[in-house]
Amino acid sequence: MKTLILFFTWCILFVLCWPLALLALLLAPFVWLLSLPFALLGIGFGAIFALIAAILFLPARLLGHRPSA
Repeated sequence: MKTLILFFTWCILFVLCWPLALLALLLAPFVWLLSLPFALLGIGFGAIFALIAAILFLPARLLGHRPSA
């Protein structure tokens, strides 16, 4: 659904200002390449925080605490 909305938005931009739409189409892969390291950093920080949470909650899990659903 997001892809369809993005496509229709690009079509509207193409009708209103075609040079800007073509520039956006050409620059999109470069923007994606520049955002890749930040996505990898986000995944890394998420994993680090999950590890810290697992270490902090380990004593409670060993004592038999069960989180409520």
